[in-house]
Amino acid sequence: MERLLRLYRDWSGSEPASSVLLPLSGSARKYYRMTGEGGGVVGCIGTNPAENRAFLELDAQFCRRGLHAPAVYGVSSDGMAYLQEDLGDGQLFALLEPALADGTFSREQRDWLHDTVALLPAVQFKVGEGFDWSVCFPDREFNARMVDFDLSYFKYDFLKLTALEFDEIRLQDDFDRLRTDAVDFDGETFMYRDFQARNVLIKDGEPCFVDFQGGRRGPVEYDLASFLWNAGTHFSAALRRELEGVYLRALDAFRPVDEKDFYRRYRLLTLLRLLQESGAYGFRGLVERKQHFLDCIPLVVGEFRELISEPFPRYPYLTELLQRLASEWDGRTLLPGMEVAL
Repeated sequence: MERLLRLYRDWSGSEPASSVLLPLSGSARKYYRMTGEGGGVVGCIGTNPAENRAFLELDAQFCRRGLHAPAVYGVSSDGMAYLQEDLGDGQLFALLEPALADGTFSREQRDWLHDTVALLPAVQFKVGEGFDWSVCFPDREFNARMVDFDLSYFKYDFLKLTALEFDEIRLQDDFDRLRTDAVDFDGETFMYRDFQARNVLIKDGEPCFVDFQGGRRGPVEYDLASFLWNAGTHFSAALRRELEGVYLRALDAFRPVDEKDFYRRYRLLTLLRLLQESGAYGFRGLVERKQHFLDCIPLVVGEFRELISEPFPRYPYLTELLQRLASEWDGRTLLPGMEVAL
């Protein structure tokens, strides 16, 4: 904390009047809202120097390209702490939350969604333009190794904990095909990696972007899947189709759009993203027993059910297994005393 206090003094010329720890999420990073006569900022203390460096380099690229990410006001000598612009409390997820249960979004809420999705291609192409991917964390691009990590996350931190019986060899055969298909992309485009409503802030009516330190070179379809199929927001199929149209019109300004090919890749990357999400919910919820993530498990099971209503011929056993998960699993797990309320 002393590093943040020193940075605040250097930036403002005065002591902060208050430093309040902001609510933690899935990350070990700590954020403090610091206020005083010199002004208000958010101070961050990271846990990994490479991750911090990735954020700072990406943040500078966002700002150079005219995309609203938090300005950085100071960085500690060891690179583990920094001060950034306070973008306020207008987290898009929180602004949408009152309407999430029944999906009755106001005109203003729908405008925020349209504006955010319409900006996504600009983020992907402008941030990727001339960027040095070597600074990305934990790897420079979305590659076979990164896909394997996500598939293992699903298998070991979620699927095995459900106690469903499955054939590991047949599942691995489908995983191998899914990995090959997922990394078949071209272009120098930025993949935000965790593009979701919790990582967008609305300030003065405009979307601002945060928590992109895990971004890397990758396929554009992944971020749209991450945003529209997120279990925490569980958008309706009709709203997803509407926002997919918004995205495709914006994408057309950066590259020609072949809708058939786009939707083929978008669908398989949606499958991969949901597998990764369920691994995260399993680890954070079932293992660490954090209630928010436990609450997301029934929602992601429902999203699997919807997605595989049109089977994936390339991944027949995975499709069958997810159908069983959605229809047969009763919420019981291998962990003592842990059951999911489906």
